[in-house]
Amino acid sequence: MNLYDFTINELEEYFIEKKDKKYRATQVFEWLYLKRINAIEEMTNLKQETIQMLKQEFTLNTIELVQKQEDVDVKKYLFKLQDGEVVEAVLMKHIYGNSVCVSTQVGCNMGCKFCESGRRKKVRNLETHEMVEQILQIEKLEGIRISHVVVMGIGEPFDNYDHLIRFIEIINYPKGLAIGSRHITVSTCGIIPKIQEFMNLPYQVNLAISLHAPNNEIRNQIMPINKVYKLEDLLKILKEYIKKTNRRVTFEYILLAGVNDSIENAKELAHLLRGINCYVNLIPYNETSSIDYKRSSKETIHDFYDILKKCGINVTIRREYGSKISAACGQLRSKREEG
Repeated sequence: MNLYDFTINELEEYFIEKKDKKYRATQVFEWLYLKRINAIEEMTNLKQETIQMLKQEFTLNTIELVQKQEDVDVKKYLFKLQDGEVVEAVLMKHIYGNSVCVSTQVGCNMGCKFCESGRRKKVRNLETHEMVEQILQIEKLEGIRISHVVVMGIGEPFDNYDHLIRFIEIINYPKGLAIGSRHITVSTCGIIPKIQEFMNLPYQVNLAISLHAPNNEIRNQIMPINKVYKLEDLLKILKEYIKKTNRRVTFEYILLAGVNDSIENAKELAHLLRGINCYVNLIPYNETSSIDYKRSSKETIHDFYDILKKCGINVTIRREYGSKISAACGQLRSKREEG
């Protein structure tokens, strides 16, 4: 077992079962997340028998940095997992703080046609500790504290739901990484049953939807998930989510030349989202050598933006990060490139 897998409640239960004090869990959390120890024996305020018990039953750091690449305000990290698989995470430096884009799976089964991450089918889900350690490793490597987390890396977070929720609980807990709920964003392509579960949780975490199309015809073409969960059903559950949580939803919309970027598409999208408490994030496509889709022109992107704006839709064009090191949206990979 890995100590970074455990929420505070689970650790309390562990110590109670071991006939130890419940408060040991808080002590362990402080060593893990406030003092950032590298070995269990560094927990010097625990009894020796407690330390020996923890050493026999738990491990700590298990992911290993293989490669780091840098661009302006962006760094990308390739981490090797214990089984030899690799995933990538990205650090983005903003005016408001340091943000990490975290991966949740090795590979991805969603198969979005424009996404590099989905070219490799899912090998496995990441464990909670493998997600937590992405943040801890980057903080240690860079000597910084992370203030914001976006769960938008490799994988579909809601396809790894249980580990995702434990991850959120750990990084949000005041004596964990203490990252505020409103500084955590989870992105999903629209797994409706999990959105239903998610909206009943107490966390005020931001929800982002990978939409990328104004109708079922286009979405079916570029996002296979839409054949399972239709656009109208997705919007219905999102309206319920907004009503229940009183939280605004972000719609991510990658602009693909000649596919979903026409004036008619913009008008259709504006009509689709009218009256919904939302925010549209237009994303210029980041081209890769393995996928044929092309980026929309600057003129097309701004025309699309103008139409949404004139229709009263809250919209921005995402600032581009990390495309020179393949660290931008849709460019992360879950295998090491040869050569």
